[in-house]
Amino acid sequence: MKKTEYTAAIIKYIPFLYVIWSDELLSPSEISIFKKAISSDTISEDDKSLLEKWIDPNNEPPSDIIRSWKTMIDESGLKLVESDPYPLTYFSMRFANNNQDTNIADESLKYIEINLGIQPNHYHHLFDIKIEAASGATFYSAEKIDDLLKGDHAADIDTFRNILNDPIFDFKIIRDKEKFRNNVLEQVKYLAEKGYGAMAYGKEYGGIDDMPTYANIFENLMFVDGSLTIKFGVQFGLFGGSVQNLGTKKHHDKYLKDIGTADLLGCFAMTETRHGSNVRGVKTTATYIKEKDVIVIDTPGENDNKEYIGNALHSEMATVFAQLIVNGKNEGVHAILVRVRDTNGNLEPGVRIEDNGYKLGLNGVDNGKIWFSNVEVPRENLLNKYGDIDNDGNYTSPIENPNKRFFTMLGTLVGGRICVAKSGLSGAKKALAIAVKYALQRRQFNSSEKIQEDLIMDYPTHQLRLIKPLAKTYVYHTVLEKLIKEYANSKDNERREIETKAAALKSSITWFANNTIQECREACGGKGYLIENKIPHIKGDVDIFTTFEGDNTVLIQLAAKGILTNFKTEFNSDNFMDVLKYLGTNVSDKLITINPIFTNKTDKEHLYDIEFHKEALAYRTRRLTFSAASRIQKYLKKGIPSYQAFLKTQTHLVALGSSYSEELSYNEFLNFTDTIKDEEMKFLFRKLGSLFALSEINEHAAWYLEHGYISANKSKAIRKQVERLCSELRPHVNTLVDGFGIPKNCIATPIT
Repeated sequence: MKKTEYTAAIIKYIPFLYVIWSDELLSPSEISIFKKAISSDTISEDDKSLLEKWIDPNNEPPSDIIRSWKTMIDESGLKLVESDPYPLTYFSMRFANNNQDTNIADESLKYIEINLGIQPNHYHHLFDIKIEAASGATFYSAEKIDDLLKGDHAADIDTFRNILNDPIFDFKIIRDKEKFRNNVLEQVKYLAEKGYGAMAYGKEYGGIDDMPTYANIFENLMFVDGSLTIKFGVQFGLFGGSVQNLGTKKHHDKYLKDIGTADLLGCFAMTETRHGSNVRGVKTTATYIKEKDVIVIDTPGENDNKEYIGNALHSEMATVFAQLIVNGKNEGVHAILVRVRDTNGNLEPGVRIEDNGYKLGLNGVDNGKIWFSNVEVPRENLLNKYGDIDNDGNYTSPIENPNKRFFTMLGTLVGGRICVAKSGLSGAKKALAIAVKYALQRRQFNSSEKIQEDLIMDYPTHQLRLIKPLAKTYVYHTVLEKLIKEYANSKDNERREIETKAAALKSSITWFANNTIQECREACGGKGYLIENKIPHIKGDVDIFTTFEGDNTVLIQLAAKGILTNFKTEFNSDNFMDVLKYLGTNVSDKLITINPIFTNKTDKEHLYDIEFHKEALAYRTRRLTFSAASRIQKYLKKGIPSYQAFLKTQTHLVALGSSYSEELSYNEFLNFTDTIKDEEMKFLFRKLGSLFALSEINEHAAWYLEHGYISANKSKAIRKQVERLCSELRPHVNTLVDGFGIPKNCIATPIT
């Protein structure tokens, strides 16, 4: 059958027909898309009839006709240009019009290409023609994507990124920790000189009183180096933040300006060797001596020291968390400023500091152990926003309940937890950018000697490895940006829910970041193992994010407790009766029986439907909430102590916290996507959201199958659509990683 036997209207569809029959793409939804395109085309009824005959899945065209289509394509002498906005559409138009180029895409062909998600990697192996390869499409603008992610902070972020081009931030492999620490210290001081250290403080102390902007600066620092990020965070966020949030005006006036300019270096001494996440149980004491009007800081035992304290080797002062004892009564944990070195850098009497030594990563941060032996500090050094000692030597507090006082105090520091999640995610962004750019250059294997080896980015396995986490990264970016704004503008009655969100997201996102960085390392093979290519450096630095600012497994359980009580009790409360009292009256309200209407529905429209995604994610959270509450109550009815009841449901609580995190992330991403005015950009972001949601459902397919929410066929269809979405996003991967806005010098490596 010769090409001349068909009209031009038929010929333009032949490449599409060959592709869909060769790759068996014809599902009911694909057929409807093809039919809609044909029906809206201005072609003859005879041509429409023939085309509709060829897209009948129950009546496949004869093999000789399909082979003749391939012969026509192969003998056309045409070139497939992958950089065309719609490669198959433009190829088919040239095919039908004797190789005449046009700048206007045929709307019917374009409709099919977009809605079937047909990409060059789906079909270029089917054609024996010349292919003009491209690393990716240029349909979307990375700059516009970056602007969307920066939001209201664009001007500040752009200015900051320009500063990161200074040679002081050039990547160096420094194996000696002392040299590395000194290099990082100089970088921190440089940033302080530029005004970035004081950013979250008030104007009178050199800042702009803008926590969200500070968080964005912190996030972007991770593109340079993890050690710099953490050193910066300890100095200005933890140490400075403790003075700002736990102290009062006298502390602000005395210390904040010097902290912001790095003239007063400090550390945040909360964690102890024996007590880890249990801040309430720290053993360090702060005893008020009325006769001297001083507070005496003491480490009672050798293993009660402050442990893993960042900035310990460079600090002059520490914010020390200790049991405050006034008039013989323990008033609970409070924060006290303690000078640990004099202006010459010598340790103060009674202070002992030891280096933690080399670590897996972050070796530019000077972590140390601190002991105190009856160190006296003035009464005024008590950070007294939530608890004070008056001139008569009596303890006073605006919050009478000691439990509420303690958790209110810790709640003021939750911004640091959000910043840790943001910087961990930045580590994943940087690793993804390097791995994707490498995959768009690296070629290997091909069955035909005549054709150039394939880009590894075109392997379906590689797409799953990198594009799934790429979509997740976009989703997580938006939820964290929303959360830091909520935190900055929150009222007291909103703090508990924000603390729960921060705990859940910090856990989920830092776990995700570590898994993603490892996947990127493997995706780059041996090149990914070389420190010069930066991924090992990122991997070592981000690893600790899962256990600092709260161990993830502990935090995710605490988040689950907040969910179980609908945020009605104190976050982090170890008084389990607070939780159980609420459950006792409300657990029945948590049972919402869902009989999914679409258990067996597998068409593309349904699987991509936002309402299906929202309901599936919400259903899992609701069921886990109810079943966890029911299990706890059953244990209690058997006389098992409340604490043990919670221990027996630990793994259940972890699943609940994780489910809540994913549902929250997806919903916030949808809210963000709805604000995008550019319809084409919104289409791209919705596709990222669909990949996130379907990946989550697929990851927990066993759970959904156990609960009868989806059928086996639906589970298979979801898995197939996850792979399909990855391939549809494949042409845009370079644009998407460039959309993170990472300064080029930060991702410049031998393999990029």
